[in-house]
Amino acid sequence: MQSDTPENLHFDFSPFPELSSERLLLRKLRRNEAPEMLFLRSDERVMRYIDKARTTSIEEAQKWVDMIIDGIDKNELINWGITVKGDEKLLGTLGFWNIRKEHSRAEIGYNLHPDSWNKGIMSEAIGMALKYAFNVMNLHSIDANINPANEASASVLTKNGFVREAYYKENFFYNGNFLDTAVYSILNPAHRK
Repeated sequence: MQSDTPENLHFDFSPFPELSSERLLLRKLRRNEAPEMLFLRSDERVMRYIDKARTTSIEEAQKWVDMIIDGIDKNELINWGITVKGDEKLLGTLGFWNIRKEHSRAEIGYNLHPDSWNKGIMSEAIGMALKYAFNVMNLHSIDANINPANEASASVLTKNGFVREAYYKENFFYNGNFLDTAVYSILNPAHRK
């Protein structure tokens, strides 16, 4: 089936699209969640395979939260806070950014507090977000760029139907080293021929 042409893609994230399952609620980040974001973007366990500078202050974390919320308000990206129903505590984030409307494609990114690892939370959250991306945003494809050593991330992606499409040798420079990147992607099932 042919998808809408990319020129027809229009995103409106207002009101914010909360997503829920029996267990999880994916909701909009709150401006007062900079302390939780500081943890997620500075903890060495969470950031081990994220080859970006660590967040070092509450002010920097606040700028990050504000940037996400402002991007949502401008319909430039969508990002959810991951919570368990009945508990407001932010466990992690998940979203689509680097949206390329001309290609009907976006990049997925996510993180999760170590206390919530190995409980199926991220896999469940990704499944919910993919349904939204394909059924509501009408994206044709989604990619994920990960550190090849991140076996947990590769596993959660493949559980949700992503396939590894590329492996780039030393294509990314961070912290004085050239690093490899594994690229995973998934196509919208409704758009397959």
